[in-house]
Amino acid sequence: MMIRSSLAVVFALVCFGRNAPAETLRVPQDHKTIQAAINAATTGDTVLVEAGTFHEKIQLKPGVAVRSAGDDLKGKLGLQRAEATIIDGEGVKAEGPGVAMAEGSTLDGFTVTNVGVYDEAEWTRHHATQGNEQAHEPIGQPGTAGISAIGVTCTIQHNLVHHIGYSGIAIQGAEGKRCSPHVVRNVCYRNMGGGIGSMQGSTAIIEANVCFQNFYAGIGHEGSSPLVINNVCYENIRAGIGISEGASPAVRGNKCYRNRRAGIGIRTGADTRPLVEDNDCFENDMAGIGCEEDCQPMLRKNRCRENALAGIGCQHNARPTIVGNECSRNKAVGIGFDATESGSAEVLDNRVFDNEKVAIGIQSGWKVRLAGNELSRPAGLPPLVMVFQGAEADFSDNTFRGSGVAGIRAEGIIRVTNNTFDCPTLRAVGPPQFAVWGLPGSDIVFAGNKVSGWRHALLADKSSVTASDNRITNYGSVGIRIDQPIGTAVVVGNTFESERDRIGVALTGGEGILDNNRVEKASITLPAEESQTEK
Repeated sequence: MMIRSSLAVVFALVCFGRNAPAETLRVPQDHKTIQAAINAATTGDTVLVEAGTFHEKIQLKPGVAVRSAGDDLKGKLGLQRAEATIIDGEGVKAEGPGVAMAEGSTLDGFTVTNVGVYDEAEWTRHHATQGNEQAHEPIGQPGTAGISAIGVTCTIQHNLVHHIGYSGIAIQGAEGKRCSPHVVRNVCYRNMGGGIGSMQGSTAIIEANVCFQNFYAGIGHEGSSPLVINNVCYENIRAGIGISEGASPAVRGNKCYRNRRAGIGIRTGADTRPLVEDNDCFENDMAGIGCEEDCQPMLRKNRCRENALAGIGCQHNARPTIVGNECSRNKAVGIGFDATESGSAEVLDNRVFDNEKVAIGIQSGWKVRLAGNELSRPAGLPPLVMVFQGAEADFSDNTFRGSGVAGIRAEGIIRVTNNTFDCPTLRAVGPPQFAVWGLPGSDIVFAGNKVSGWRHALLADKSSVTASDNRITNYGSVGIRIDQPIGTAVVVGNTFESERDRIGVALTGGEGILDNNRVEKASITLPAEESQTEK
């Protein structure tokens, strides 16, 4: 009986300990420092901190919440209670992050600042050079962060993190363990790293944060796969959101604007494969979205407008899939492919309109398939699409709409099938106005297209040409014009329709097969004087 009674007492004590009510430990009423209160807390307890400045760095305990006192009234940048309750890391006096999170812990509503060394002169110098002189290195040094979450799942919310010697908030995974911190509604600015850095296996949720004027990206990724949603990133020295080193986050619903480089920048390796979807990228100093260094992103349903260079810019052997985006009013190109050694892209179902130069520019080294896109600009000298020498492009089922120089101007290899070229205003005189303009050395297949309103549906000079089964209406004096073709030009099965007498096909200075072309009110034989006039 004695043994049974003792066991019952032990059991009661254990149960009582497990079911003890959570306590609230107050700072400075109960404990003079935040760390002292944390040390006294147990799982489930809350450390409630009154307004003031606390010169310390803190290490949380598992299951303990540390919260600033007060309600959730808004202040200048964040919550009033966060602005009034400050953890000052004392610069370089102590090692480690300002706040180190623990498993199941919460940090809610603090300003965290002065951890490491913030260098104003260095920040200003690199801001002026758009980050071009910054080291090309991974983003993360979590040991010097304002707040670090290393190998734990926790909650970091309503904090302001600024003037840190490196990353504002640093998140890192742990081998063999799923670590998914929830980082929500924080404000990170003027840090000497990223505003928020997600690294090395992190699967965090990074939600509704504001990151601005950070030394690298507003939110940066290296080798991680977080969910990044509904954040605002602006005026950062590099990208608003940076993705590199094998990271594959899902990036949705973010606003990235006025960053010194790209709104969203993606780079470094074929294992960097993010999903970038439904974001707004505008007024950035380079591209809205930039892809480089062999990355393979999916870019879907983003809106990229009024950026200083491209809406979407691709270079350095990238392999993006670009689907359903809207790129408009960019200062150079809607979607641009800079010269590279070997790049490839799928460009599908995008709307690209009213960009100042070209809708799409494809330079040497690229192989691009473009299908189902709508490309337009009312007028202007640049063509809608430019394909440079050394590039290959396959166009199918696209719509080209405008009255500028050309729908497609090509020096490289192009395959143009089943597209619609619509020019609402046919000019009698003036600059070229060709649906497809083949420059010397180009290789052109032009088949099954519908062309209306252009002076020439196709003009090719010193090019290899096959044109078949096109329907061409309301054109100028000549529908298809080929001068000095390379090899034998093949022009067969085309239909030309016009209310006035017009010439369907003109071939000068070379050989051609001209069969089964149907022309209303005109012959397919071009008089000598007409040839001279049209050159």
